[in-house]
Amino acid sequence: MDGELGDFLRSRRARIQPEEVGLPSYGRRRVPGLRREEVAQLAGVSVDYYVRLEQGRGPGDPSRTRSGGVSDAVLDAIARVLRLDESEHAYLRAVARPRRQDGRGGPGTPAASRVRPGVQLLLDGMDRNPAYVLDHRMEVLAWNALADAVLGFGGQGDDLSVPRRLFLDPASRELYPDWADVTAQTVAHLRLQAGHHPGDPVTGELVAELTRASDRFRHLWADHLVKPCDHGVKLLRHPVAGLLTLPYETLTIPAAPDQTIVAYSPEPGSETAERLALLGSWATSHTG
Repeated sequence: MDGELGDFLRSRRARIQPEEVGLPSYGRRRVPGLRREEVAQLAGVSVDYYVRLEQGRGPGDPSRTRSGGVSDAVLDAIARVLRLDESEHAYLRAVARPRRQDGRGGPGTPAASRVRPGVQLLLDGMDRNPAYVLDHRMEVLAWNALADAVLGFGGQGDDLSVPRRLFLDPASRELYPDWADVTAQTVAHLRLQAGHHPGDPVTGELVAELTRASDRFRHLWADHLVKPCDHGVKLLRHPVAGLLTLPYETLTIPAAPDQTIVAYSPEPGSETAERLALLGSWATSHTG
């Protein structure tokens, strides 16, 4: 168990004031939020147990599963005390009980970066919807022609990392009018995925690189935000088509659960839909 669990727990208890959970606040506190012993008291575990959990030393407590991991009951109690939402609760379970990699399609193996031909055919058939496939590291694995026309994947060479492009390419600030929101969402999603793939060296290298190179990334990563990017609306300022308002949905591929299809679906008849149709025609004429 590495320091990720402890860092996450500390960041979350710092958000909760004693008064919010019915505890009196005595005098001035050295650090914001709840103390460790207060979390332990409210969760119904020993202080030593909770301290060991935060310090990553392994909880020497009977409230553990047979495999040595922290029990669901304890994690649920801590999640309740720290007021974790559904995504944060799932993340807590993932980092408290990291799954073992078996080498079959796990992080870092070639199989993890391949998209089945049938998935590519599906993307190509979505001629009115920009669509692409992401892996758990937010690397773009495949895309259709309209997604290429909108986001320029074909011109990025071998580096198709969404986080790297957002934080290291100055053009991303022009592409995304709400760049600050997009970067926050991206980091929250990347951390969630990292929790489900502990020890992935490629993710670790990406995080280390962006932490060194981007103050914005370093600040967001330190906040320990956890949230999936499973649906929403993206605003894009395209150099040819202009401002595009693009609702999106994500679909996990059952046969490859670490791969996700991201599909933009503009409202039929909307200005964005018309601009995408023109952009598709323009892209075809310039590549034919």
